[in-house]
Amino acid sequence: MKITFYGQSSLGIEVAGKNIIVDPFISGNEMASHIDSNELKADYILVTHAHGDHVLDVEAIAKHTGATIVSNAEIATYYEKKGFKSHPMNHGGSWKFDFGSVKYVTAIHSSSFPDGTYGGNPGGFVIESEHKNIYIAGDTALTFDMKLIPLRTKLDLAILPIGNNFTMDIEDAIIASDFVECDKILGYHYDTFGYIKIDHEEAKKKFFDKGKDLMLLEIGASLEL
Repeated sequence: MKITFYGQSSLGIEVAGKNIIVDPFISGNEMASHIDSNELKADYILVTHAHGDHVLDVEAIAKHTGATIVSNAEIATYYEKKGFKSHPMNHGGSWKFDFGSVKYVTAIHSSSFPDGTYGGNPGGFVIESEHKNIYIAGDTALTFDMKLIPLRTKLDLAILPIGNNFTMDIEDAIIASDFVECDKILGYHYDTFGYIKIDHEEAKKKFFDKGKDLMLLEIGASLEL
């Protein structure tokens, strides 16, 4: 499993011969100006919620790839009405795709499209594939529901928001890593704009002091599990 960071909360995942894009906000992110979203491959686009900094490039990528959009029922229906392929989910539900299993899990946030359309309840994803399991938290506050995840899934990586103001901060993300019982963390949802800028070295040290590994990838960089 290869995971690429495209800035903000945008990820690329290569697994089991399939390409997955998560929450594509690339063309509107000045920090990701060296990434051409038109060149990205996608069999699936996973969307945690409907905010503009998570859905900006969904339609453009879906148009040139024919990808299936996977999200909550409201978001899936929104795109289906526009002629895109979609797979609707809701909290607690899971589905076996051709690359592995995906479960839609709780996130505490808000969700509406830039045009004002209701985007359903926000969520995160637990993906189990090729003997590697990851948790993509989406935009969320710290929540006790995270404790449910390790009851079913032993995680190899937790992808957590760390930028504060709109989501968890560093301290809450450390607690979240305890809740999901995973000490290997990829941070995201930080630095894109003023409200969520962080001190990278301080963040890494705080995780390190708790015996955890916080990875902050350069935009376009990848890690392999």
